[in-house]
Amino acid sequence: MSQLIRLKDIQATHRDLIGDDYYDPTSKTAYGVNEEKIGKIEGALVEDTTGRIRYLIVDAGGWFSSKEVLVPAGLARIVGDDVFFDSLTKSQVEAMEVYDHDYQYSYKEQYEKDRQAFTADTLPVEDRMDIEDHAYDAPNTLELLEERLTVNKDRIVAGLVKVGKHVVTEERNVNVELEEEHANIQRTNVDRPTDRRIGDVDVNDSVEVQLEAERARVAKETYVAEEVSVGKTSERHTETIVETIQREELDIDRDGNVVDREGNIVDRDGITAEDVRRARGM
Repeated sequence: MSQLIRLKDIQATHRDLIGDDYYDPTSKTAYGVNEEKIGKIEGALVEDTTGRIRYLIVDAGGWFSSKEVLVPAGLARIVGDDVFFDSLTKSQVEAMEVYDHDYQYSYKEQYEKDRQAFTADTLPVEDRMDIEDHAYDAPNTLELLEERLTVNKDRIVAGLVKVGKHVVTEERNVNVELEEEHANIQRTNVDRPTDRRIGDVDVNDSVEVQLEAERARVAKETYVAEEVSVGKTSERHTETIVETIQREELDIDRDGNVVDREGNIVDRDGITAEDVRRARGM
């Protein structure tokens, strides 16, 4: 009868064989039906004869204050650092036995307990299900994730234009032709007799002539010299954004063998329940 050994015990006793790159689901976040958060993965149980992960130890602290249960590994769907149990309900977990860290589980014994738990009369009819053999095979579909850049554009105020006006004072010279009259006195010698006698008229008799002249009269009129219209135009330019992204790539051994960090094939038959008992002092 094959025994179930905790993955961390194998890591403790055969660290030189499996190295540090052995897949370990411990501490990954667990989700149940409808992607409702259950809690986290506390570890895994491995079948000693095949080295396959058969159960995940799930801490259902999200549904109960404290309860660890064994869930068949084939019910899990692994996406990055999250583990999804798409069909696992709260009532099913409630019907499961609490995981005992000190108990030596066997694959066959736990296999029978699962069939009782998932078909228990206490479960709602819609939550009852028959567990198929493939439910104990660890997921062979691994979703590889990658990051992609998403660039959005925000509208910002890049500048502000204010248009106003002010008064500039300057002196301006204008040439104007002005006309003015000047007295022109012409004296003509005359030799003719007259009846008048000197002294008959006022000796102060005089002749007045008005002299006219043009004078510049300055006035100012206001004209619209220029019109200014303020508008906006758009220009496009290309800006290069540099950012670091990550993606997951698949690591695979073409022959399907487990290899250590030096590339040597690991014989999984060498990992036995007795090795684990000695390591745990049992």
